[in-house]
Amino acid sequence: MRRSFGVLVAFTGLTLGAVAQAVPAAAGPFEAAAQPKAADALKVAAEQAARGCDPIAPAACLVPFPNDVYTVRDSRSDTGRRVSLKAAAMPKNVFGKGIDPTEFNRNDGFSPGSPILVRVPGLDPVKTGVAPSTDIARSLRADAPVVIVNARTGQRQPYWAEIDAQDPRHRTLIIRPAIRLNEGTRYLVALRNVRAPDGRPVQASAAFKALSRTTAPKDKRLKPRWAALQTTLKDLRRRGVGPQGLNLAWDFTTSSTRSLTGRALAMRDSSFGRLGAKAPKVRLTSVKELTEQDDPRIARRVNGLIEVPSFLDPTGTRLDYGKAKPGLYDKPVAPTWRTYHAPFQCNIPRTAVTGKQKLNPVLYGHGLFGDYSTIDATAVKTFSNDHGLMLCATNWMGISGPDRPYLAMLADLSNFRLIPDRMQQSYLNTLFLGRWMIHPQGAAASAAFRSADGASVLAPTAKLTYAGASHGGIQGAALTALAQDFTTSVLSVPGMGFSTLLNRSASFASVQQVIDIPYPDKADQQIGFGLMQMLWDRGEANGYVAHLVRNPLPGTPAHKVLLHEAFGDDSVSNVTTEVMARTLGVPVKQPALRPGRSNDVTPFWGIRSIPGFPYNGSALVMWDSGTPAPPPGNIPPAPPNSPHDSTVRSELARAQAAHFLKSAGQVIDVCGGGPCVIPNG
Repeated sequence: MRRSFGVLVAFTGLTLGAVAQAVPAAAGPFEAAAQPKAADALKVAAEQAARGCDPIAPAACLVPFPNDVYTVRDSRSDTGRRVSLKAAAMPKNVFGKGIDPTEFNRNDGFSPGSPILVRVPGLDPVKTGVAPSTDIARSLRADAPVVIVNARTGQRQPYWAEIDAQDPRHRTLIIRPAIRLNEGTRYLVALRNVRAPDGRPVQASAAFKALSRTTAPKDKRLKPRWAALQTTLKDLRRRGVGPQGLNLAWDFTTSSTRSLTGRALAMRDSSFGRLGAKAPKVRLTSVKELTEQDDPRIARRVNGLIEVPSFLDPTGTRLDYGKAKPGLYDKPVAPTWRTYHAPFQCNIPRTAVTGKQKLNPVLYGHGLFGDYSTIDATAVKTFSNDHGLMLCATNWMGISGPDRPYLAMLADLSNFRLIPDRMQQSYLNTLFLGRWMIHPQGAAASAAFRSADGASVLAPTAKLTYAGASHGGIQGAALTALAQDFTTSVLSVPGMGFSTLLNRSASFASVQQVIDIPYPDKADQQIGFGLMQMLWDRGEANGYVAHLVRNPLPGTPAHKVLLHEAFGDDSVSNVTTEVMARTLGVPVKQPALRPGRSNDVTPFWGIRSIPGFPYNGSALVMWDSGTPAPPPGNIPPAPPNSPHDSTVRSELARAQAAHFLKSAGQVIDVCGGGPCVIPNG
């Protein structure tokens, strides 16, 4: 469900004057740097290289990003590489504190959902012809100005590209994969035939030109970068991208499956191995009977605490590895004496308490900065009562209501790991709650879960499933990929890749000032988002989506998921939902939209159609409440009425979701053969 961030924190002692002094004077929107002489350019490039920057791009350090310049060879890693960012290259906040690279350097590659960032002074996206989000097919044209190619297979990668709308001064070009990149894979990137607003060619930087030559530079500080670039250029030529018109070229390697999912997987296996055949320990703290006047839908509300092994350090802020300097693949530890008591709530619908209906157990995932009480929302209670579902929920640690105070720590992005670290603990908490819900000695054995005749309210043959909305859809995707006790999930208004989501979300706008104060430079913010994604993958859908419906993680079944998308969503951008659908390879219900509703050249590009109904398997269904089409670019929509909660409020969408859960993954058409329309939002 939608929750506003609000203004969450103020930074003591930081005046607006200090912020103003930290921001350089603005340059013109298309200002291009004057080309220095080759000798001068190489001198500057050598100084950049010594600092830990990529010398081929003088516009900024860490750009282009991601980039194998910021890795080293490591034969012990699954990718053959290890991230090796230097402290001197990292962005600094207004206090002069650089981001500590230590945790980022525990990755064996970059995020497969990373924004690809590059800055070319003078670039005009329209004159250059870069593919926008409304025309992804253009990215695969033979003459596309941006090329992303799998170095091993030669397969071209679809994408869209956009100038950072948050920053007209630096004009960072953000290239976003339209399908998540493969794990543990090297990619080549080329930028060519760049044009200025007047249509004239923009020249490559003097440093790139010099290092592209076959003659090695004299300065030894530049020789490693020259050698690496020669390999990149050779590999690009093999893939049909020659030197003519080339403005920039580089390569990068994505993180391996183990680097992305290994921590959470180890936490799951260790904890359930310790639990064995027993039910998790639960202490009920409240059992409240509700009259029809209290609540016409819910008859009993049960609250409690479930005991879970805690892999967080004693402060509760980050995972504990049992050593001061953990390595690439070291696993978090949870001593037997350290446990966490996760709060939860279960709602028992009125029809079950009277004995008229047996219930199907459903784990429910709340929205951004919400908590387990989200299941008390009217639409969610109606979903439960109308369809015979017992919903139980706990908090998404990391981004739940009780986590708000932790955001103050993000004045230094060195602390960002606390969010994905706590999220991984919350996956375990939720999986334990699910096990208790279906264990014979769990909920079924408690008097709080019995009807008036003394029998359990749960259907004896019912299987556990999952449903979640908004953040519950995003995190629910990761949870489902880890789940052993359920195989069917409904993800309402989900997305993936917070580095893409943040600027496009109205929910994030009110906290933008929290980031703006310590990191006022918008270009640095985009680099920060790219760095954050490297760690966020461990605790959001982007890190797990490749193992959700196929290629399951070890010891895990494959799953079926139903994605509900809200057209023009102002909190979870449509582009991120559709990146998820393409990555999963799921079909979309057609017709999805009424004619003229989408601004895309090819709506739902790269997503096949559901062949017929009923359809057994994972799928995407678009729901349209009349909201205007979302704007292109990394800005949030501003509709008169938010459609974000519309799928949860829609009786038809709820009916489709309930059928999917109760039928082990069958999609039915509840929209009469036409687009799914929600009247009045």
